[in-house]
Amino acid sequence: MNRLAGVTSPYLLQHADNPVDWWPWSAEAFAEARRRDVPVFLSVGYSSCHWCHVMAHESFEDEATAAYMNEHFVNVKVDREERPDVDAVYMEAVQAATGQGGWPMSVFMTADGEPFYFGTYFPPEPRHGSPSFRQVLEGVSAAWSGRREEVAEVAARIVRDLGGRSLVHGGEGLPGEPELSQALLGLTRDYDEKHGGFGGAPKFPPSMTVEFLLRHHARTGAEGALQMAADTCRAMAGGGIYDQLGGGFARYAVDREWVVPHFEKMLYDNALLCRVYAHLWRATGSELARRVALETADFMVRELRTAEGGFASALDADSEDGAGRHVEGAYYVWTPAQLREVLGEQDAAFAAEYFGVTEEGTFEEGSSVLRLAGEGVADADRVADVRARLLAARESRPRPGRDDKVVAAWNGLAIAALAETGAYFDRPDLVERATEAADLLVRLHMGDTARLTRTSKDGRAGDTAGVLEDYGDVAEGFLALAAVTGEGAWLEFAGFLLDLVLAHFTGEGGQLYDTADDAEQLIRRPQDPTDNAVPAGWTAAAGALLSYAAHTGSEAHRTAAERALGVVKALGPRVPRFVGWGLAVAEALLDGVREIAVAGPVGGELHRTALLATAPGAVVAAGETGGAEFPLLVDRPMTGGAPTAYVCRRFVCGAPTTDAAELARQVGARR
Repeated sequence: MNRLAGVTSPYLLQHADNPVDWWPWSAEAFAEARRRDVPVFLSVGYSSCHWCHVMAHESFEDEATAAYMNEHFVNVKVDREERPDVDAVYMEAVQAATGQGGWPMSVFMTADGEPFYFGTYFPPEPRHGSPSFRQVLEGVSAAWSGRREEVAEVAARIVRDLGGRSLVHGGEGLPGEPELSQALLGLTRDYDEKHGGFGGAPKFPPSMTVEFLLRHHARTGAEGALQMAADTCRAMAGGGIYDQLGGGFARYAVDREWVVPHFEKMLYDNALLCRVYAHLWRATGSELARRVALETADFMVRELRTAEGGFASALDADSEDGAGRHVEGAYYVWTPAQLREVLGEQDAAFAAEYFGVTEEGTFEEGSSVLRLAGEGVADADRVADVRARLLAARESRPRPGRDDKVVAAWNGLAIAALAETGAYFDRPDLVERATEAADLLVRLHMGDTARLTRTSKDGRAGDTAGVLEDYGDVAEGFLALAAVTGEGAWLEFAGFLLDLVLAHFTGEGGQLYDTADDAEQLIRRPQDPTDNAVPAGWTAAAGALLSYAAHTGSEAHRTAAERALGVVKALGPRVPRFVGWGLAVAEALLDGVREIAVAGPVGGELHRTALLATAPGAVVAAGETGGAEFPLLVDRPMTGGAPTAYVCRRFVCGAPTTDAAELARQVGARR
């Protein structure tokens, strides 16, 4: 019996019709394995994962393979985006055992959840030195039946090894100038001067690292940091990783030149990059940064917004091509013949040159990914016309599938990006969309106790408890929304979440854990301070704690932020690319967070100037209410009836000012 039909995860629902008797992750599944005395096969993936779909089609839809799985295993399916704790614990085991990881992740374990054999994708027949999935199943089953003591010994050793990896403390002391300078030097060594970004292929958008570079430049004036940030953003925006017709970024580029992407589009990438490009515009006035920030924001609203007001997780990489096959990138790529069909000869030739569409193709089967390939200045009106016509034609193609689940953390990132982008560029509609998403999180994900539920779908909350990144990123989104709207309720909601971080996610030494102390106990309590595709829960929480402390004067929250940042002192100089958000938060701490109170109308000149502050981590409170909603506004009146700004930093306050130019000077806002 397949038990996935009633779940909220779109990924699990994709497997609800498999002949495999799938269970969702549950105590009942492990009890069944114990009753039957068989091992558990755990398969972890996500809905926009290309190779997850391939393995499902080759093996999980195959009747004979499914029959063998059902006879010899209890089979458990997990959506890694819904259960990042399960994914993290077993991925750590996979990487430790095999030296690599990825999805689909395949783990065989005992009924106590102790893993003893691992892999990722297994083909249906032996291939390139890899055994077939059936061979793996038979080998594991034989070992379980004939060498049980050996299996138990391997499983116990793996669990012991994982248990010894916990970080017992956040690190000694705070990151200071030496560590941040060493981190910048390390990034400079890894920087790709020709193509932007860091390292080689595959190349991922380094949004959190760029945020650190922008903040470092704001604090120190280091032009090299700003140049790396600006050139990387320019290269990505001109590459195939960016959708040149519809806006929005793909997950990564398979090459170092940003030409060919892995075509899935994730909410978290687009939220982080939208905010980064908005911040680049804030620092430099770059018209390209403005355009990309707005196009990416519009993409999120147009393509990912759900009927309930939240934002869906992802668009698939695959879609149906003209021949009825599901292939990667079919929705996005073009041949010269397809350009001619839509545009006619002359405009097709112009578009081919401008977007780098060749007869040989830059992708597969003679197709090309659109990118900005032309040199010099093109006719802007002609480019806009060609873009519009190609986009309209593309709309008639079969669309990629959408993963409709709403993930709390990623919606927090989207709320921050849309609120700030809307405020910077006078787009109140974007602020409204951010507010609606925040309303959904409060109404559906927080409940009566402020304990976050990680996911929802179609207005129904899932069963999975929020993890640390949910609390940190949602608090970050609420704090950004409070600054933009002048509504102190969002500051209060952020406080509820951060109080829970202190109570349930923080260890005695200041270290943070990815799951709450009263969450389901796995074979180890996951704990990871490094950034991956999104800010680590550890550093996301540190940043929100620091901002909340600046708003409220709370010593407990500031102390927790400082203790959490100890890990950045240890990791920043060694692996700066993997602790970018932690480094960005450390820049705010080292600079001294500007606390900007604007007594006056929300949306007025002083408020807008405050929001454009480049000072790292600056917090903004605005309103005419005399401070009822924001502690920073208490006893800070308007001067002679005129809107007035108050700026404090490191327990010292400057003279109040009614002059926007003077406020800009104090907070590093460009005018």
